[in-house]
Amino acid sequence: MSAPAGRVEAKLAELGLKLPEVTPPLAAYVPAVQTGRYVYTSGQVPLVDGSLPVAGKVGSEVSPEQAKELAAVCALNALAAVKSVAGDLDRIARVVKVVGFVASAPHFTGQPGVVNGASELLGNVLGDAGVHARSAVGVSVLPIDAPVEVEIQVELRD
Repeated sequence: MSAPAGRVEAKLAELGLKLPEVTPPLAAYVPAVQTGRYVYTSGQVPLVDGSLPVAGKVGSEVSPEQAKELAAVCALNALAAVKSVAGDLDRIARVVKVVGFVASAPHFTGQPGVVNGASELLGNVLGDAGVHARSAVGVSVLPIDAPVEVEIQVELRD
């Protein structure tokens, strides 16, 4: 018999979202590491059921609006990675930092708007605990030609 979902997973369900299974690593790393009260996730690309729904550069093959939605998927995947080591998302005291990488066409400068997809999802799910420091960086290419990649760092309660 599995344990009932906690308040964070109930909030995800209320928003029409479900925590995905943790995606197996694409290379030599683990999805998340806990050290003391902190969990650091590896960069999460927007895989859905094991595949990338859209590939390419934001500002050319991928619209900023699509990329913002994909950043939210990355954040959801990051929460799954946190749960894989913390055991329960209700242990999250706060999201400390979000780093978003946006595969950008040469003249695209809207990286902060894209990474807002991840930030808004974390705020909607975690409330005040989802408010965080953040970086949004434009890059030339990401693994598997993903348009966006997000990593998070969270502090846990005991």
